[in-house]
Parts: sequence; structure tokens; C-alpha cells
Amino acid sequence: MRSYNLLAILTLSLTILSCGNGKDLSKSFTLTLNKPEATLKNGDQVTINLKPKGDISIDSIVYSFNGKVLDRKKDLSSTDATLHVTKLGEKKLEAEVYADGKHATISATLTFVASEAPVLYTYEIVNTHPHNETSYTQGLEFHGDTLYESVGEYGKSGLLKTDLKTGRILKRIDLAKNFFAEGLTILDSRLIQLTWRENQGFIYDLDTFEKTDTFNYGKSKEGWGLCNDGNTIYKSDGTEKIWLLDAETYAEEAFIQVVDSKKLRSKYNELEWVKGKIYANSYQFDSISIINPETGAIEGVVDLRPLKKQVNSIEDAGNEVLNGIAYNPKTDQLYVTGKHWDKLFEIRLIKK
Repeated sequence: MRSYNLLAILTLSLTILSCGNGKDLSKSFTLTLNKPEATLKNGDQVTINLKPKGDISIDSIVYSFNGKVLDRKKDLSSTDATLHVTKLGEKKLEAEVYADGKHATISATLTFVASEAPVLYTYEIVNTHPHNETSYTQGLEFHGDTLYESVGEYGKSGLLKTDLKTGRILKRIDLAKNFFAEGLTILDSRLIQLTWRENQGFIYDLDTFEKTDTFNYGKSKEGWGLCNDGNTIYKSDGTEKIWLLDAETYAEEAFIQVVDSKKLRSKYNELEWVKGKIYANSYQFDSISIINPETGAIEGVVDLRPLKKQVNSIEDAGNEVLNGIAYNPKTDQLYVTGKHWDKLFEIRLIKK
């Protein structure tokens, strides 16, 4: 018993010595840049400093950015680097430090924003069509000469096929009362529909509305908007992220983060693929953001606030926000509507 206690004491003593009297090396440094860390641009040249808190002898430092080594040093002198990114948003800068026989990684979060402010657009109304005001529009898709719509709210959620010119509902199926329907997209002969907090998406046959499959979400927080480019499905979840899903398995393979020239942006509630860009409604803002799917940069913003004055009948006052974008690539027609709006508008964008 005595020999066991002696071994324990020796082990404890060695542990204390190896930890430098218990000091956490990661808390002994601050990683800083000579530029604001929240508004960096792609290709920025920066000076990186690792500042010690007290007198510490450095053995070596390895600086890495976005998983790639930037520099290796034997002292605390500053290091210069040019930071290149493909996708904008949050990235990690790390300093792997070896000092006093210890090792730690000190990190800083850098946010890369768009190099240019978004182009501003207004609009003109080309045509006005009736829209069922009982529909809490969550997803809108144009296919052939027909509109498909996902409508939300618990106990009222459904999938609709609608006549564009009359607004008449041609087909409808209802979701179970415990599901809140969200975004919608059409890929080949599949209707793909999200649910909000239920972590599940539904696949339907385009012609029959028969449910043929389901899928679960991965790391995304919730289900908000959907669109596709014919090969990849894009899914928003209420955060600054838009997820890229495999078109066959619906697995989340990557994501982009949405940014303008100032900061990260979020709450994209309905998505539409238009001429190689993602058009996105921003929840509770009557506007459309035009997003580059490669970088995440907002390249344009469409101000649609005056449209609400054209809506005569609102069932849910206070929540009658713009939500719903449908695009016909064959005719280059763009349609928008809102939650419980009695009208659907064909619009043409005009640069301010």
C-alpha cells in the first residue's frame, strides 16, 4: 500500500512539472492581425502576431490557415501572409506553439466578406395573378405551365399544384399535423419538400404526388429553403449557411456561408435557382438576395417592399411577409408572392 502511494506521488509530481506548474499554454498567447478580423477580403495581405502573456521561451511556431501551413518560425517575430479563400465566410487561423516543453494550438476566427457591395435593384410588375390567400407560402416552383407550392403552419401544411392564371388549386395533399412544411424544389420527376424542425424531407412523384421516399438532415439546424441547379440541391437552414446536398442521396456534402461586403447574413427562407445564381428571400425582409453559389457573396439585392401595398387581402396580419420565388427558364419569367398574399406577381428586375 505504501509503495502504491509513493508511485502516485511521483506520478503527480512529474505531471505538474511537465505542465509548467499547471499553466495552460493556450491561454498564454493572443493571436492577432493588423487588419479587422471580421471584415477581411479574399487575397488580403496581413501581418500575424502571436503575443505572449508574460516571459515565455519559444521553441517553434507553425502558422496555418484554412488547413494549410503558412509559415514556420523559431521566435515570436511577426509573419506576413496573403490569405486566399474560395468560399467566403468564417475561416480558422491557427498557431501551433511549442514552448517550455509544452504544446498548444491557439486559434482565431477570421470572417471574409465580399469585395464589393451588392448591386441594388428595383422592379416593375409585368403581370398580376390571383393567389390563394389561405396559403402560408414556403416554397414555390414553376414547372411546365403549372405552379407547385409548399405551404406551412402546423395543422395546415400541404403540397399544392396550382393553375397560374386562375390561382385555382388543381391538386393538394396534406401533411400530418406534426409537420410544418417548408422549402420545395423539383428535380427530374421528383418533388422534394422540407419540413421545419422535424429533421425530415419528403420526396414525391411529380405527377401523382405519391410519397416515394424520405430523408433526414445532417448537420444543418432546420429546414428552410430549397433549390437546385440540376446536379446539386441547395438547402438553407435559417443560419448563414446554405448546404449542398447530393442530388440522389440528399446527404449534406458541403456548405457556403452567405456574406455581403459587411458581414455574414442569415434567415434565407425560400430559394430559387435563376441563371446560375441563388435567389433567396430573407425572412421578415421584403427583398431578394442574389447569391453567388461558388463563393457565398451577395451580388445583388432586390427591394420589393412596395409590393405589399398591392396586396388587398391579408389573413395573417403581421406575418404576411414576402416569401416565394418561381422562375421559368424557358420564358425568363420571374414570379414572387408572400405568406397569405392574395396575389402572385410576375416582375422584371431593374438596376437602380
